[in-house]
Amino acid sequence: MSARFPGRKLSVLRLALLSVVVGGLAVGGVTGFNRWEDARVAESTGAFFAGYVDVTATPSYEFEDPAATTGGSVVLSFIVASKSEPCAPSWGTFYGLDEAEAALDLDRRVARLVQDGGEVIVSFGGLLNDELATACTDPEDLKDAYAEVVDRYRLSTVDLDIEGENLADTAAGERRAEALAALQAERADSDTPLNVWLTLPVAPTGLTAEGTAAVAQFLDAGVDLAGVNVMTMDYGGSRPEGTSMLAASQNAADATHRQLQVLYERAGIEIGPQAAWRKIGLTPMIGQNDVKGEVFTLDDAKAFNAFAAERGVGRISMWSLNRDGTCSENYADVTVVSDACSGIDQEGLQFAPLLGDGFEGRAATLAEEPAVEETPEALVEDDPETSPYPIWSDVGTYREDDRVVWHGNVYTAKYWTQGDLPDDPVLQAEETPWTLLGPVLPDERPVPAVTAPAGLYPEWDAKTVYERGDRILVDGRVYEAKWWTQSDSPEAAEQGSDASPWQKIDDAAVLKAVEEKAGS
Repeated sequence: MSARFPGRKLSVLRLALLSVVVGGLAVGGVTGFNRWEDARVAESTGAFFAGYVDVTATPSYEFEDPAATTGGSVVLSFIVASKSEPCAPSWGTFYGLDEAEAALDLDRRVARLVQDGGEVIVSFGGLLNDELATACTDPEDLKDAYAEVVDRYRLSTVDLDIEGENLADTAAGERRAEALAALQAERADSDTPLNVWLTLPVAPTGLTAEGTAAVAQFLDAGVDLAGVNVMTMDYGGSRPEGTSMLAASQNAADATHRQLQVLYERAGIEIGPQAAWRKIGLTPMIGQNDVKGEVFTLDDAKAFNAFAAERGVGRISMWSLNRDGTCSENYADVTVVSDACSGIDQEGLQFAPLLGDGFEGRAATLAEEPAVEETPEALVEDDPETSPYPIWSDVGTYREDDRVVWHGNVYTAKYWTQGDLPDDPVLQAEETPWTLLGPVLPDERPVPAVTAPAGLYPEWDAKTVYERGDRILVDGRVYEAKWWTQSDSPEAAEQGSDASPWQKIDDAAVLKAVEEKAGS
């Protein structure tokens, strides 16, 4: 999700008139927030729903309206660097903070939502403009810029939407992580500690390499991440042909969950599987996505909500609340994305209540839930007597498409490999030579092995010298010498070791040899 739909600025004349009326009220922020601080006490804890709102898009979305079905929490987007002052925060480059109050009455609207028990999160970044850390290179000025936004809107939670060029800028990533870590540390012991969410693009295979690097930067800098929110949308070529948007999004969530555990482990932080799910947010783009042909339906929303609840994710969002409605008849081509409607016939329904069903907690209190004690899952003991494929061995040599069993799962080799654990935790699928196919099924058994009759070849003898091409028998299995050998047991070849002087003859060759002997 991005500031894909650049909001339109209000006219200069209207801005000037509003500035005269309320400009003085905007300076220094809204001190009136203090009277509503008591209203921010969390009524419930747990996983939360918060839809994104494009603040600068027109028509303006009335997020402060208590009648709006938003779940009571919103993510206002996007704060970016001003085009004229790199370290000055702005709303989409269109409004400075004071200008947003004058033109959009933004501070008052935020205060109203808080007064009514809602929760406001502000998102920094997006796709189209420079996130503050990209433009502002002075560390202290950068921290002050983040703090200015946090203080102005009395935020307890911020969202860093990092994508595109902002995500590719490694130096900016380091500045961003260090600034947020410092700001978080300053407020750790205050009445309003700062929660930080990192929002990143995702593929059905999980976070990109740039995405995992961004998470690692935050963890290495000491940021206590509230979670990683993935944008389950705009997959393009990464979505396999025939895979639905729902399935692609579920796969993306599962892959991110695995990656997050690896990232925390590498950072030296203990985190269990369920705790990792609590640190995951899921954000689909409702209706027509930016990529033509990618449509996230109402049925997808309902199923995705059930999936998220079953997994135990900490957050559900959506892009965007502005778009949660059917396009008017005047909107000519619904396959072209609109910033004011979803592009599908919603039949009077809304995505927000479907996606947010049951996610009634608050971002500010999510981390306060008691930690669930998690016991490590016992590793499955693989039994060669019942395994449908050979048990993986560290001395075994495996070639493309070879199948093995390890800890109760079946894996297939993508290419030649030796010594690589099939379940070794990796961040990206290309880092492992193995593909997980799935668990060993309860009724699976080994494929019956073809054995040779006694006398077809001599039984192996440790004292005998064998030359290349000599064949022997061991328990009815046929082996052929690859080179001169004496006393080397053929059993290593059973595990596929290239170092063994023996190679096991496949079933077809054994049957052919038996037939030839029977016919002679």
